[in-house]
Order: sequence, then C-alpha cells, then structure tokens
Amino acid sequence: MSASTASAAPVVLTARALLLDMDGTLVNSDAVVERCWRAWALSHGLDPQEALKVVHGRQGYATMAVLLPERPMELNHAENAEMLARETADTEGVVPVGGAPEFMAAIARLPHALVTSADAALARVRMTAAALPMPLVRITAESVGASKPDPEGFLQGAAELGADPADCVVFEDSGAGIEAGLAAGMRVVGIGPRAAAHGPTVHVDDLTSVRVEADEDGTVRLTLTPSR
Repeated sequence: MSASTASAAPVVLTARALLLDMDGTLVNSDAVVERCWRAWALSHGLDPQEALKVVHGRQGYATMAVLLPERPMELNHAENAEMLARETADTEGVVPVGGAPEFMAAIARLPHALVTSADAALARVRMTAAALPMPLVRITAESVGASKPDPEGFLQGAAELGADPADCVVFEDSGAGIEAGLAAGMRVVGIGPRAAAHGPTVHVDDLTSVRVEADEDGTVRLTLTPSR
C-alpha cells in the first residue's frame, strides 16, 4: 500500500466523561443555519459568506457582536431571540452527522452531556429532527452567561457529571467550540471539515471514525481514526 493511500494510525483517548456539541457534531443543521444567517446578513448589508465564517459554534448574539461591533448589545439579544424562533421553526435538511446514531447508542450508559450554543427549545427540535436521543445532562444557552469560545459551558458540563476537566473529552466542529474546549483544559476531538483548521487534539471526518468502549473501572476508551 502506498503512503498516499495508507490509513492514518488509530489514536486512543481515555476519559471519564464526554462533552458533546450539537450542530455540526451530532446534527448536520448547516442548511438551516445558512438560510437564516444569510438572510440576516443581507438585511444588515453584510457579506453572507463573511458572516458564515463566524456564525458556527457561537450563540447568535455573540455572532452579531462580532459582525456589528459598534451596535448596542441589547439589539443583538433582541434579534437573537427572533433568530432562534426562525431556526426552531425550520427543520428542513436537518439530519444526523455520519455515525451519530451508532455513537449515541454506544455512549448511552456512559457519562456524557450535551454542551450547545442552542437554547433548550432549539436543541430539542434539532435532536428530534435528526432522530437522536437527548442526553439527560445538557448545557444550553440558558445555562451559561458567556458564549463559546468561553469555556464556561464545558466546565459546567464537567462539573455536572462530577468529572475533572482533564478527564473529559470534547467533541466539536467549530473554531469557537474547539477553542472553548481547549481553554477548559480538555482534549478535543474535531469533527468534520470545519474543525481541521483549529487545532483539535484529534481530527476525524465524522463519528463513523470513533469506536467507544468502556473499561471495567468506568474509563471510557475512544479509538479514533484520524483524517488524513
């Protein structure tokens, strides 16, 4: 087998808890996100392509603050509420990320939490649309005072699971989310094409590249096939 066709060597990570982003990690909601944010950008005289470079991973008000830095934050919060309503009503094209159903089944009895920039209603709608089970522990937009890339959400998720941050593995697709996970002192598995440029601990194409096992002492063992 030539070097160009050889598979990357598997990487093994062990953890006590798994912290999972939703959009782009478990659920492919890109179609909805792009529809809603493209319309918002155009309504504010912004380049939609530039807007889409910063929207992933952040809460909506934080994205708006990046794109319109001179605007009062109360306007961002008001428009974010409208944006959440539009996104929650639109599920066309929402599907699971490759391997997500099998991955969620494999971790069902293991310590894990959803840590998402979506609010609770949007998280429920998208996980349902993708036919994925909702984790019992979930950190949503209402749970935190700061959006990713701030590490607050991941640190809160670890605390609720009773795990030390160093014993957690984060699954993320966005630059903001990867930055948040690393800032929390956690290892980060980057999922999909957006993740590659942001320095995750390991980068995989999707969740089909992740095998989950539980050791007798409760340790979660992840065997990952990195992207080439």
